[in-house]
Amino acid sequence: MENQTNNPNLQNGVNVDTQNQDNNQTKGVIVNLNDKKLKATTLNKKTRFKYRVENEKGKRFYGYLDAYSEPEVISYLKNEGYKILKVEPQNSVLNMTIGGGKLNYSELSFLLTQLSTYLKAGIPLIESIKILEKQSVKPDKKRIYSNIIYELSKGENFSSALTSQGNVFPPLLINMVRTAEMTGDLPEILDDMRDYYEAIDRTRKSAISSMIYPTILFVFAICVLVFILTYVIPSFVSLFEQQNADLPAVTKIVLAASSFITGNKYLLVGGLVAIVLSFVLLYKYVKPFRKTMQTIVMKLPGFGKITIYREVTMFTKTFASLLHHNVFITDSMAILSTVSNNEVFKDIINESLEYLAKGAKISDAFEDKWAFPVVAYEMLVTGENTGRLPMMMSYVANYYEDLHANLVKRINTFIEPLLIMFIAVIVGIVVISVVVPMFDFYGTVL
Repeated sequence: MENQTNNPNLQNGVNVDTQNQDNNQTKGVIVNLNDKKLKATTLNKKTRFKYRVENEKGKRFYGYLDAYSEPEVISYLKNEGYKILKVEPQNSVLNMTIGGGKLNYSELSFLLTQLSTYLKAGIPLIESIKILEKQSVKPDKKRIYSNIIYELSKGENFSSALTSQGNVFPPLLINMVRTAEMTGDLPEILDDMRDYYEAIDRTRKSAISSMIYPTILFVFAICVLVFILTYVIPSFVSLFEQQNADLPAVTKIVLAASSFITGNKYLLVGGLVAIVLSFVLLYKYVKPFRKTMQTIVMKLPGFGKITIYREVTMFTKTFASLLHHNVFITDSMAILSTVSNNEVFKDIINESLEYLAKGAKISDAFEDKWAFPVVAYEMLVTGENTGRLPMMMSYVANYYEDLHANLVKRINTFIEPLLIMFIAVIVGIVVISVVVPMFDFYGTVL
């Protein structure tokens, strides 16, 4: 039977979401009421404020803080012991964006490693974040740490402070931190999440690095082809017209292609930009289009398995991490639905939630699903039947991580010679289309 201590939405018997709502309704209460210059004006949403202060040693510096009102910022800075020189809201759309850019996996791993080390050394959480802030050299990252310190100083818990940063921190990390706040093993969970993001980062970098060389070859081939058609071939057009000879079919095709590209280059560039931009926007904001594209990619011969293996690896690795920390299966699946960016897997996960609500097994939702390999399904069933689901999911994650890495290497080895052959064929066709008529001309003259 589920108890409150294992529910990630409860903290000391109090619903975290409700607690956060109450906290959100009392923003601005840290204002120093004895200071008549402060006006308790609270905005409906956070605004980015730029401040310039002087510390106890007389050193002046500036920074940014996201808050609901200027008095909050002033009160916070005074409580930190700073002499306030200037505080002003940022009016630009860019500066008004709350939080900062998403932390990549490498940055997350470094952050979690450092934070775990400080906590194990007995340094309080807020002091640990202050150390990270001082170490940071990037303004955006420094601002993120400042905002977390600000939230913690108001009495918010760590998970709420991370949540308030917008999309900077992944939902999985926030949920795991929330779980750690209830169990009291924050350093251990931070270490586990560090290992998790390091593994995910290795998988991602492996896929990217293996595709860099083929991509460069492909782009190079296209650039060479466009250069020849737009700058080399036109120089031979007048020569061919003067000879008034019957040109080979391949030469006529190349000349027609060259004429079309040079005559419509601006239209072609504009059309290409419009197509790419439309595709990106549709993929980002239109779910049916995104799901269709993902389905097409996942069903491509050979290449589709790369995506499937990567999604299975991420799913099982995340699932295992959640189960190892005693997060209920229903809560785990709800978290997984927010972690995955693949709509096909999201549908399977959402279907599993419906199965669980009916009292069925989670494996029932994954049975006969084309995107979920049979081996992974059988190990999922075995884990359920033996009560060793976390361990089995870890095995599946390691197995498919190796499969993904090996498949990427094999496909990369296969693609490289094909692209080289493609370049050779394209250049060869263009050269032949020019050389053959030239030989005919010279033969006629001689």
